[in-house]
Amino acid sequence: MPELPEVETTIRGLALHLEDRILTSVRTMRPDMRRPFPAGLGQTLVGARVTGLGRRAKFGLIHTDRARTLIFHLGMSGRWRIDPETPDKHDHLTIETETNRFALNDPRRFGWVDLVDTAELDSWPSFASMGPEPLGPALTPAYLKGALAGRRQAIKLLLLDQRIVAGLGNIYVCEALWRARISPKRAGGRVSLAALERLVPAIREVLEQSIRDGGSSLRDFVRPDGELGYFATRFDVYGRTGQVCRREDGGLIRRFEQGGRSSWYCPRCQR
Repeated sequence: MPELPEVETTIRGLALHLEDRILTSVRTMRPDMRRPFPAGLGQTLVGARVTGLGRRAKFGLIHTDRARTLIFHLGMSGRWRIDPETPDKHDHLTIETETNRFALNDPRRFGWVDLVDTAELDSWPSFASMGPEPLGPALTPAYLKGALAGRRQAIKLLLLDQRIVAGLGNIYVCEALWRARISPKRAGGRVSLAALERLVPAIREVLEQSIRDGGSSLRDFVRPDGELGYFATRFDVYGRTGQVCRREDGGLIRRFEQGGRSSWYCPRCQR
């Protein structure tokens, strides 16, 4: 599934060609995405000017001068194609401007879009209960200490809870915990403030580095320009079962099941 860096990379790629452009065509191609397209989507957006693009957690936002925002989620395999040479049977939504054509492509059909009044974005159901953005100023060690207080659940699973931090996914939580030397098994309420002071910058560093690298191209993800992200070549623990820890402390990376997902860590340096 495309995670926060992949969505941010997508938004930045789209912005180069879509920002300040007038939408000349909006067409829904297939009705079988995860959720139905909003009624009157094309009628509402054709003729509108794109005033900006943004991101909330793993959702992309396309703002227009009609005070309406198109929200998209890439699901498990979604991506935007810019100026595709040929149509594809998995193109579900196409948007055109006077200069470019954009196709939302999703072979597995878990993605979806919605159309929301821009002024009501914060109260949109998927956003209303979300925690702070991991790259924003509200995510601090003190905030996490309060949010995790008394929690017996593992820190790895708590960081994946969108009500605590918005947008963190499995890859980047595994990587950030390794950088902060925190075991994914440790109870959230038992993580010290000193450890959280290592964790918050580690979260930011791993996300920012992945964004610079264009994301992680695992399975289906491709950037809008057609290029692959290469952060996967920098993984310290994710997917490295049995390999030597990069800290050269003699530890071997282990994988185990946690909350229905795989977790990777070094038992030697992550406590």
